[in-house]
Amino acid sequence: MNKKVQLQDLGSIAYKEAWDYQDKLFQSIIDVKINNRKKGLEQSTSNYFLFVEHPPVYTLGKSGNLNNLLLSEIELKAKDVTFYKSNRGGDITFHGPGQIVGYPIFDLENFFTDIHKYLRYLEEAILLTLSDYGLKAARSPGETGVWFDVGTPFARKICALGVRSSRWVSMHGFALNVNVDLGYFDHIIPCGIQGKAVTSMQAELGKKIPEMEVKEKITQHLADLFALEFIV
Repeated sequence: MNKKVQLQDLGSIAYKEAWDYQDKLFQSIIDVKINNRKKGLEQSTSNYFLFVEHPPVYTLGKSGNLNNLLLSEIELKAKDVTFYKSNRGGDITFHGPGQIVGYPIFDLENFFTDIHKYLRYLEEAILLTLSDYGLKAARSPGETGVWFDVGTPFARKICALGVRSSRWVSMHGFALNVNVDLGYFDHIIPCGIQGKAVTSMQAELGKKIPEMEVKEKITQHLADLFALEFIV
């Protein structure tokens, strides 16, 4: 099993461009697995992890409800925001500057074949990262992602998750609000969940947070949880 993961920070990149790139990596892993099965080979598969930041974009998961987008096509253009229907799980979310987006393209057969465990590990990496900054976040039963003040009228989400997997290969991932403009979330019903707010590290701590530092903490926690080695 190959537990080495190629780490790539793509910087600011359009959502569709990043999606196409993910899909290329995703398919390359699947092609190796199919070839191995057909020919009885044992060629190792690669793993990738992409950090990105997107220009303002709303994305709707395959099980999402378009009614959770509260802007018309004209209003989207006026605000210079794009919109895509994605093949990930989950409902609607926003990506934009000041948000750290992580896309693990893992062959989970290199780690473990359990999607539930995989999602919980992604959440745990974010929980541990927030804890490094003195922020006590938690999971919300039945609602994927990372939250504050779960079970209270003040519940608010700081990290959304939405993934796709095929033949135990993953793509898409998480979006952690670090210094993002939260006003963009006013135009959607985030993740299709009524009556719950969205927050950021900057809002919780009252100051701007160095995003590179946050990325370093996330990768360290992912390395520990998955027992993997990042290579650049």
